[in-house]
Amino acid sequence: MEECLLSTINIAIDGPAGAGKSTVAKAVAKEMGIVYLDTGAMYRAVALKAIQEGIDTLDEEKLSKMVSNIDIKISYSNNEQKIFLDGKDVSEDIRTPQASIGASNVATIPAVRLKMVELQRNFALNNSMVMDGRDIGTYVLPNADYKFFLTASVEERARRRYKEQIDKGIKNVSFQEILEDINYRDKNDSSRKFAPLKKAPDAIEIDTTNMSISDVVNKILSIVRK
Repeated sequence: MEECLLSTINIAIDGPAGAGKSTVAKAVAKEMGIVYLDTGAMYRAVALKAIQEGIDTLDEEKLSKMVSNIDIKISYSNNEQKIFLDGKDVSEDIRTPQASIGASNVATIPAVRLKMVELQRNFALNNSMVMDGRDIGTYVLPNADYKFFLTASVEERARRRYKEQIDKGIKNVSFQEILEDINYRDKNDSSRKFAPLKKAPDAIEIDTTNMSISDVVNKILSIVRK
């Protein structure tokens, strides 16, 4: 592991669902000896709480009230991020198609995004970190030291997400369901009025369709370590 030489460094990695953001961000953070923050997990936690409380994930009034009192905490164990919702570890509970779609929905609610962005920015202030999401380089950390935008074909992204689910033993989901989920999220994330998914003007775009994870990680590290 190579320790970062700067006092603090923030690396933003954005892109659509299934582009490899989280896997790449984790690996880059590990190689550099800095923290990785999965912002998508935070929105999934909000969606999970809404589902548990029977709140429609597009109900702005109820979600705005709910998120004002939500308790989301992040911890790290063996270089793995754990996310806690109201004191309970929900790291696995948030990785379902329902939570995925719900996360895309709640992310369109301004009050939800403002709350999550506040938590994310506070975390980045005192930590060297790699943060991945959909609006990190454009909105959450517009002054990040390095910005990357990962893309891949929708079919490849669905294939990766499907394999991820199967590897975790989640077999009650089909490839078609995941493909539809990703298409839905692409449209939702790109068209929302508040901080939509888009490439920052100064971000470096990397098409990962035909690249291995190690290839993408090495490309990013070669740029950051110049």
